[in-house]
Parts: sequence; C-alpha cells; structure tokens
Amino acid sequence: MNDDASLILDYLPYSYKSPQEGEYIIFLWETFLANYEKQKCQFAFIAYHMLFMSFVYFSIWKIKINKEKDFAKALIGFSKDHENNMLNASSPFSLSKIKESIVFRFLKLVGCNNAKIGEFTKIVKARNDISHSNGNIFFNSQDAVDEKINEVLESVEEIQEHTKEIIDNVFRCFLVNSWDSEVREFSNDTDQIREILIHQNYLSKKDIGDCLAYDITSLEKNRNISKIRKMFKAFKKEYAEI
Repeated sequence: MNDDASLILDYLPYSYKSPQEGEYIIFLWETFLANYEKQKCQFAFIAYHMLFMSFVYFSIWKIKINKEKDFAKALIGFSKDHENNMLNASSPFSLSKIKESIVFRFLKLVGCNNAKIGEFTKIVKARNDISHSNGNIFFNSQDAVDEKINEVLESVEEIQEHTKEIIDNVFRCFLVNSWDSEVREFSNDTDQIREILIHQNYLSKKDIGDCLAYDITSLEKNRNISKIRKMFKAFKKEYAEI
C-alpha cells in the first residue's frame, strides 16, 4: 500500500455541512482502497482522481466566497447559464458542471500560472485515457498507480500553497467579526467556529493547522484584542489535536 495515499484526506474538509458530502468522500476513499488492494489499479486511480477533483472544487469554493468580485470576472466568456449556476452555487460540487480541464483556470485567481495549470490538467488527461473502453490497461501494477498518486499529491500541495493567503485572511476576518456573541450568528463559541469558520469555508486539517499557527499579535492594535484573543483561545482548545 502506498503509505502516502491517505495524505490527500488531510487536504479535504475536516467536517462537512451535510452528511451526504462527507459520505461521498468516504465512499470515494473506500472505493480507492478496495480496488488498490485487489490490484484493480485503473479503477483505483479513477477513485483517487475523484478525490483530487473534490479537493480542487473545495479549493475553488474558497476562492469563490472570499474573492467574489474576482471570481465573477473570471466567469466572463462562460455561457449565461454556467455563469448563473456558478454565482448562485450552494455547494462546491456545483463546480463539477464545468469541464475539469477548464475549472483549473480559476486557480489563476490565487497565482497559479499557465504552466502549473497545464500540469494539473495532465492528471485529467491520464484519467480520461483510462476511463473509456479503448481496450488498453494503462495501469497494470501498483507501482504504476503509485507514481500517479505521487503526482496528484504534488499538485495538491501546490494548490494548497497558493490558497494559504486566502485561509489567513479568512481566519483573520473570522476572529475580528466573531468575538461578540451578541451580534454574531451563533452565541456559542463552538457552534460559531464550526459553522461559520470550518463548514462555510470547508477548511481541511491543513487549513486548520495554518489557523492554529496564526500570529495573533498582528491584531494587537484592534481595540477588541482581549475578546479576539478569547475567541482564538476557544478555537485552539477545540482543534488543538490537529
């Protein structure tokens, strides 16, 4: 078993808004494992690729809700129906309505250049090559699929690195806007953190790890710093195990 394969789970959401979303990811992971262990390597890669694309959709969702104006501008050239669907989407999985080879272009909004986007789309091509009844077995060994898994994980880390600035800004805004239990969405700290920070932004373990390392001294000049620190402490207590 490729010991690194499970690393992709650290880049997928820590918890989900709906049970169905979490069940879907578990289904994909278990499908990958079952086929990998039985050396059905092509089907194992298809499931792993779907995990990768789910990660991509969650990453682009973070861009959509935190860089709304830029995201809207990036839709220029899409059909009116696609534009409306994307702007009014209620789930990251709505992005699956756009061709996979095109959806990566939204990553230009976080600094991914054309060369990197080209590398990401090669993974899509590899999946396309094996998902048709063309009489070929492209991955006939676990070593072959392991090589593609490592390639996927390199792309995942690359995309994650480009979204760090968004996560930093998301967390800063959350702390500044969520310290007052009288005006925020949920009076309880735990509920506020889970629903408004974690679920709304589909934060992964990697994202949460970055939030835990946030430099709270950068907010020292805020007049509500003592209450902001209290919220930060509540967050660290809740997710310290990560």
